[in-house]
Amino acid sequence: MAKKSTPPTKAAPASPGRKLFEYAPAPESRAAAGDIATSYGHYIGGEFVESTGKEALKTIDPSTEQVLAEFAQGTEEDVERAVKAARDAFPGWSALPGAERGKYLFRIARIIQERSRELAVLESIDNGKPIRETRDVDLPLVAAHFFYYAGWADKLEFAGYGPNPRPVGVAAQVIPWNFPLLMLAWKIAPALATGNTVVLKPAETTPLTALRFADICAQAGLPKGVVNIITGDGRTGAALTGHAGVDKVAFTGSTEVGRAIARTLAGSRTRLSLELGGKAANILFDDAPIDQAVEGIVDGIFFNQGHVCCAGSRLLVQESVHDEVMDSLKRRMATLRVGDPLDKNTDIGAINSAAQLARIRELTDAGEAEGAERWSPACELPSAGYWFAPTVFTGVSATHRVAREEIFGPVLSVLTFRTPEEAVAKANNTPYGLSAGIWTEKGSRILWMASQLRAGVVWSNTFNKFDPTSPFGGYKESGYGREGGRHGLEAYLDV
Repeated sequence: MAKKSTPPTKAAPASPGRKLFEYAPAPESRAAAGDIATSYGHYIGGEFVESTGKEALKTIDPSTEQVLAEFAQGTEEDVERAVKAARDAFPGWSALPGAERGKYLFRIARIIQERSRELAVLESIDNGKPIRETRDVDLPLVAAHFFYYAGWADKLEFAGYGPNPRPVGVAAQVIPWNFPLLMLAWKIAPALATGNTVVLKPAETTPLTALRFADICAQAGLPKGVVNIITGDGRTGAALTGHAGVDKVAFTGSTEVGRAIARTLAGSRTRLSLELGGKAANILFDDAPIDQAVEGIVDGIFFNQGHVCCAGSRLLVQESVHDEVMDSLKRRMATLRVGDPLDKNTDIGAINSAAQLARIRELTDAGEAEGAERWSPACELPSAGYWFAPTVFTGVSATHRVAREEIFGPVLSVLTFRTPEEAVAKANNTPYGLSAGIWTEKGSRILWMASQLRAGVVWSNTFNKFDPTSPFGGYKESGYGREGGRHGLEAYLDV
């Protein structure tokens, strides 16, 4: 594990001849992830099958660059088989009483809870995120979403979408690499609860937990063909989202790919929901509790290495408290521990891929070239794997690339404002509109700001808080449609 920097202030000086307090390594066992096969096919019609093509891709552990497994590159023929399996399963699944469908979702949720340690370790190995996040955040939320939508399965007539809402049909779902299992739950749980069948494609860098979820479906006794999982890169995703046999497409990922999918489906009868990029503003007023706000700032941008579409990557600080906030923030950043994702003490894990690391480096280099001041705490990074130290830019203007473009890494840009109106103008000065945060002691200011911010989710005196009962989604180039809560049912109902 990489060594952490020592905070500038300490509770007490060290005794002569004694080392300062340091965390001892506390690694989780890799064996807890269970057996990882050397190669995987697709999960179609309730069983794993070989691909019709010969091409195979590799998924690696981003903290070591070691190959974990090979998996199939899905072909158009594979997509055809998966869509047909989902279509064949649809009449039987949709005809089940809601209470019966709910039983399957409850069973899946309980199995996820029982196997949570296994899934958390596997997610950390394949994704690079710290085990304390997969264990304490991702997996509890995954189970909670299945529990929540299991409860909706027999209550759809009371959801506000008409007296007899019907399922749409076959849902094609494409998920990203930053929260592989959680994004799977966000999409599959409401689709199944409403009587739809699913073909899901996980990201090409993080397929392992989706493939393990296929085993959970089998363990739960889910009817064959209700959930199908095909692997591959963007070519497979394009074949799936453009397939004439799907009735609904749900995509979470980059704005560029979202635009391409929207162009493909324009004029068709296929429903589409998109959850795309973000460049959220985290707005801190001079009356905010600084220590609490700094924790929220750190959680907003450094959680999951900044691989979060709603990350608070733009910090807007009222001028009168700028220096105080920056001093406190830098002290806190100096305590962040970067290193082995399986160490329970790690705060920031590995960047997911070499390509993403290159993107982060490109944009941070551009920030320096454009005149912003860059700062990172002293941080010894591991020699193998993909790593990037937590970074903050000050002296940033709205024209800088680090303030305009989604970096998707542990990089924070700091801007200042004087009045609430200026804060709103700067916060909304972005093509994105996914989330925002407000830090102030004044409730009236929170309500006014929330009404002015063009963002799908606005947090007050907190950040990155999620609950299965709450809808999530964006505006403008952050997409459209909502996932989570009662609102998340609508996309999968013919109303």
